Amino acid sequence: MGDLFRRLASTGAAYTASSVISKLFAVALLPLYTRHLTRADYGAAEVLLATVVAFSIFFRLGIIEALLRFYYEREDERALDRREVVRSAVGFLIVAITAGALLVAVFAAPLSEALLDRRDTELMLIATGGLWVFTLYELMMALFRLDERARAYFTASLANVLLTIALTVWLVVGADEGARGLLLGNFGGSAVILAGLFWVHRRRVALVPSAATVRPMLRFGLPTMPAELSLYALNVIDRVALARLAGLAEAGLYALAVKFSQVVTVVVRAFNLAWPPLAYSIRSDDDARRAYSLVVTYYLLVSFTIVLALSLVARWVVRALAAPEFFDAYEAVPLVATGVTLYALYLVLSVAVGRVGRTEYNFPVTGVALAINIGLNLVLIPPYGIVGAGVALVVAYVVMVGLMYAVTRRVFPLGLEWARLARIVAFAAALFAAGELLLPDSGAVGLVSRAALVPAFWALLYGTGFFHAAELQQLRAIRDRLRAPRPGSGEAPQDLEALRSRAELMDEVHDPQ
Repeated sequence: MGDLFRRLASTGAAYTASSVISKLFAVALLPLYTRHLTRADYGAAEVLLATVVAFSIFFRLGIIEALLRFYYEREDERALDRREVVRSAVGFLIVAITAGALLVAVFAAPLSEALLDRRDTELMLIATGGLWVFTLYELMMALFRLDERARAYFTASLANVLLTIALTVWLVVGADEGARGLLLGNFGGSAVILAGLFWVHRRRVALVPSAATVRPMLRFGLPTMPAELSLYALNVIDRVALARLAGLAEAGLYALAVKFSQVVTVVVRAFNLAWPPLAYSIRSDDDARRAYSLVVTYYLLVSFTIVLALSLVARWVVRALAAPEFFDAYEAVPLVATGVTLYALYLVLSVAVGRVGRTEYNFPVTGVALAINIGLNLVLIPPYGIVGAGVALVVAYVVMVGLMYAVTRRVFPLGLEWARLARIVAFAAALFAAGELLLPDSGAVGLVSRAALVPAFWALLYGTGFFHAAELQQLRAIRDRLRAPRPGSGEAPQDLEALRSRAELMDEVHDPQ
């Protein structure tokens, strides 16, 4: 168990590092972008960027998800040859996304009108090229994840981030290209890196997939496609609904709230990238159940700490980094951040269902949540704008997580630590409410007093016995090791044993409640 958590931490850190840099730059550049883009331009670009991801999910037909599953298939399941699995997945997806991109290009004009409430064929065609680039970039990066080549993943993604930022700033700020520049910058940098990735993975690239290999992969992957598509739609349908029901300016405001929630997204994305390969690699079902349960507890603790901190100081962050006309974006930040957190909880449960090959349950769950989200958007956006969209998102995710947990109880029961999970959610919600109702919403006093509620969150958990005795003992041991001088020097020890023991404490925790 300890080895699993070390791998999750190390690969997750590598996947997070480039994302952290990307989000930091994205936030730092907001003062530039919000002064060179109108809210309508920003909203149009964000809607199309989100649409590219949605189309990508559709046209890849679950093949990347199947690749992650079949690559780690156990011997007693008559595993396919790993090399052939990779080559066939790559070949299939190249053909599928090329055909898909051409189809989207044919209908560029009516699609742009449906998405943006205005005809802009040029923007839609740029997004179509981005669809091809984005999909194959994700596939090539997934190959690094299969091999747990964290350093290579970090290098490629960091190069992509830096090149994309340089191109986007030049096009948006220097050339004043507006929404067009934002799209070209995002996809142009990825196109250059994709060419390099094709060269790195050239021995794994095939243009003619094996039908015998692809068939079982599609049987597994196809049911995940509508589920993943509806799941992703939960994150983007609100922007399309805002654009149609409240205007592109309101959609741009909501998109900025999403940007300010990126600190949570970084954690969730790292978890999303690192967790499925590791979860599928656990051979024992009993070990898997225990690991999945512990992961839920510790993920929720970390993520809700971040959500609480971000929600309490959202006003100050937005005022510091955005132009005045974007200030109202802070209203949706707590809701969007909470929705992003709930997504990762669904991910743990869906991996448990995927472990036993029962992916046919995914779409009914996500489909119901999407229907609820659409209905609530129609009702709440006209009177409440971005706040209504945020409420719809959170409610839909709560329903989705609840339904997926009901599925796992049927096909792969997990013993979640309900008492600890309830304390995390209840204390975070209570402290946020106290901050909003009792503390100032401006000035240095308001900022400091609200920030002080974050350590109070952990103090409440500690005082109510949230942490098990074994966990506290191990944490004290880590503290003592870090403080102890190394023989022959006055410095703290530099070996990794202290960090390893932190992961190994998972093995000493009693059975989940």
